[in-house]
Amino acid sequence: MVFALWIATVKMLFRETNLKGAFTIDLQRIEDSRGFFARVFCQREFEQHGLNPTVAQCNVSFNPNKGTLRGMHYQSEPAREVKLIRCTAGAIFDAIIDLRTGSPTYRQWTGVELSAQNRRLFYVPEGFAHGYLTLTENTEVFYQVSEFYSPEYERGIRWNDRAFQIEWPNEPLIISPKDAAHPDFL
Repeated sequence: MVFALWIATVKMLFRETNLKGAFTIDLQRIEDSRGFFARVFCQREFEQHGLNPTVAQCNVSFNPNKGTLRGMHYQSEPAREVKLIRCTAGAIFDAIIDLRTGSPTYRQWTGVELSAQNRRLFYVPEGFAHGYLTLTENTEVFYQVSEFYSPEYERGIRWNDRAFQIEWPNEPLIISPKDAAHPDFL
């Protein structure tokens, strides 16, 4: 019974970014001689923060090389998706752009470092473009997404579109031909 009470006290630590509706989520770690325990997802806690807790798919990407850029990706209506992103090996600089017309943060971007060491999660709302740059070799990224992948609604924006001026920490070394061919936003 003590264990159940202990587990019930573990919470996730939600912090809204400068972009309306986008959150970083840190783990509240309960530590003992074995290591630690932490919650990384709870439908109730997401709902309490007004966030979409739906998980339709979970994906993983592995990147052997530092300097690999993936993005900027999104799905358009009616398949817009929420993403919950966590770096499980290595480190990434994760960037998002608010593409929601009418949003107070429309066309603004923010970026955070996610790493296996900081164990931080990034909640990306519907209507945002998302991409990341690997900061180390052998990086693995785990995504929970709220919608099924729909290739007919897949869209992208060029990673260095001057309309947004994302401040990437390093120049990308590897970009797929598909990502390199994304158009500018306007």
